[in-house]
Amino acid sequence: MDAPEFERWYWPVESLNEFCKQLGLSASGSKAELRERVLFSLQHPREVQSNLRRKSNSSTFNWAKETLDRDTVITDNVSFGPNVRCFFKSAVGARFTCHSDFMDWMRANAGATLGDAIDAWHVLEQRKNDPSFRREIATCNNYLQYLRDARDKVTGMTLEEAKSCWDFKKIRPARNGIVVFEMSDLTCLE
Repeated sequence: MDAPEFERWYWPVESLNEFCKQLGLSASGSKAELRERVLFSLQHPREVQSNLRRKSNSSTFNWAKETLDRDTVITDNVSFGPNVRCFFKSAVGARFTCHSDFMDWMRANAGATLGDAIDAWHVLEQRKNDPSFRREIATCNNYLQYLRDARDKVTGMTLEEAKSCWDFKKIRPARNGIVVFEMSDLTCLE
């Protein structure tokens, strides 16, 4: 496959991992990083891409093993494993969920404390009461964006119908690998 052909399609992360394996590339990183790595390799078959190094964290704080409390300082290597989730469940209560907005807040606020994070979580949760509030979908989540766009454009469309449209569309050419909802996608429901 050449680079232009690769760019025409949506590739799930499993396929990108397989491409990396076949091309002898690292399969670590985000979906966008994998896609960029494969594309570079197809465009420049004999060159090694050196500009895709992830920023390394400076902290060695072990989020999995340390005892956490409200005064624990958020570090640049914060993780959201069982230890962190257990702390927030005990501090906030059973209704605590570790959603992407909260994780983004934590990552962006190294130096703040877990007490500050608890306060931020409550503010983020309060937004749910605003009927106009919609959580931002990360650009890397093409699937959720497609489903939202489909249901926004077609009054009364069920989630199952939107998923059927996605399944129909994702296996067809997609500009720059991004699947975009179009009204013509509804033909798969007929």
